[in-house]
Formats: sequence, structure tokens, C-alpha cells
Amino acid sequence: MSIAVTGATGQLGRLVIADLLARGVAPDSIAAVVRDSGKAADLAAQGVEVRVADYDAPDSLAGAFAPGDRVLLVSGNEVGRRRPQHTAVVDAAAKAGAALLAYTSVLGGPAADFTLADEHRATEELITASGVPYVLLRNGWYTEVYTANLPAVLEHGVVIGNAGEGRVASAARADYAAAAAVVLATDGHENRAYELSGDTAWSFPEYAAVVAELSGRPVAYQDISGEQRLEILTGVGVPAAFAEVLVDVDNAIARGRLAGTSGDLARLTGRPTTTLRETVETELRGLGALA
Repeated sequence: MSIAVTGATGQLGRLVIADLLARGVAPDSIAAVVRDSGKAADLAAQGVEVRVADYDAPDSLAGAFAPGDRVLLVSGNEVGRRRPQHTAVVDAAAKAGAALLAYTSVLGGPAADFTLADEHRATEELITASGVPYVLLRNGWYTEVYTANLPAVLEHGVVIGNAGEGRVASAARADYAAAAAVVLATDGHENRAYELSGDTAWSFPEYAAVVAELSGRPVAYQDISGEQRLEILTGVGVPAAFAEVLVDVDNAIARGRLAGTSGDLARLTGRPTTTLRETVETELRGLGALA
């Protein structure tokens, strides 16, 4: 029996494997499922088994899992292609006789009523119908989704969005990775869904204020209409279909869909979630922009 992590060379997958190793899981009982073995050379050097498979090549997934494996399906990042990709992984895990299938879904699960959640809801239905014991890790937003844009925010002195006073209960990517490692390495999580989010929800005006304080630069939040934001995004080269998804996410935030603070994430990891301020401070320090 192995713990098989798909997307293992991605940002989340790497953190999950690092957390498993830190918890004392033997490297040779961890399998990194990757498209490119070359990108997993550092994992192999640590004793982690590398299995090559591709979400887009169902036949390649036949050897990705073994009977009794605990599998983490890290959701694909190609919006619009994830349903067939995830179907291939779920089918392969079921055929292999996996003991557990954990999936990085979306906060709210069936209640998530925004476009980006559509493929997650469909995947949850596939998993629960597969007959494989499952864990639904309904992840909220990663704070890094926002702090990745800090160079532009600092350059222009503005955070732009169409979320109004909506709040986001985000957490650091490492927090979600730690929760995934817990359910993979410990017992008692079968056939459960966890609503994972940060301990505290924040608004975009509050985010802008934190950036301003920690950077020592003037930064404000500018709320605009969805139509205006769509025009801005497409104007800087964001494909129209994805720009519409981003605008729709902010509309969902305005409706409170990403503000839930169930406490599940902190309970699973046994520690408070990383605060917005902590993540902003870390990112600004890395940019050399901390006041």
C-alpha cells in the first residue's frame, strides 16, 4: 500500500509530499504520480516512488495506482478540461482497488453556485458513485492567488475587483496541503467531506490596507463593475473565457460563497490557519518590498 499523490510536481502536490515526509511517512511508501519524471528527480532522490501518468491519457493511468493505495486526486488546472481528466483518474483508482480516494474540491461542494465550481461538483458525483471510500477536501481560496499579484498592486497602488464588501476566508496553500496529508496518513476520514477555509474572512479593502501598511506604500481597493473588470482583464491579454470565470468568482465572493469559516482546516491540521497578514508579509519580504 502506498500513498499516491497526483500532480505531485505542482505547487500543492509538492507541499503534500513534503508534509507527509515531515510526519514520518516512509519515502518508499509515497508514490508521486507525474507527467514528467524529470521534474520529479528531486522526489526520487529522497526515495519517493515516481509513477508516470497523464490525466489526458487514460491508458497511462492503468499503472498509476495499486490495490490498497490511498490516492490524492489534485484537481487539474485546465478549466473546461477537468471533467474528462478527473473521470480518467477516478476510473483508474476504482479499477486498481484503491482503499481511499481524496479529492481537492471547492468550498461549499454542491452549494457552490459559480462557474469555477461546476467541474468540482461533477467530480464529487463521480467519486461518490465510484464505490471507492472517499474524502472530499473542499478547499477554499489560497491566499497566494492574491499575493501572486503583489508586484502589479505595488506598481499601480490599487487592488481591483468586483467583489464589493464580500469576504474571503482564505488560507495558505501549505495549510491545505497539511490537511490533505492528515487524511492520507491517518485513519477515520472515509466517506467524509471537509469544508476547508481560513479561520478569519477578510474583505478586499482590508487586504489593500494590510498591503499598504506592510509595504509602506499607498494601496487602495477599487471596486468596479463586472463589465469594467472583464474589459480590463481581456485588455491585458487574459483569454475572454477565463476572464469571465474570474469576474464570476468575484460575484460569488460578493454573495458570500467563499466566506465560510467552519474551522475544519484548523481542526484537521491541529493549528491555526495562516493569516492574510502572515502571507502578505512573507510575499513582500520575498519581493524586497517590506517596509
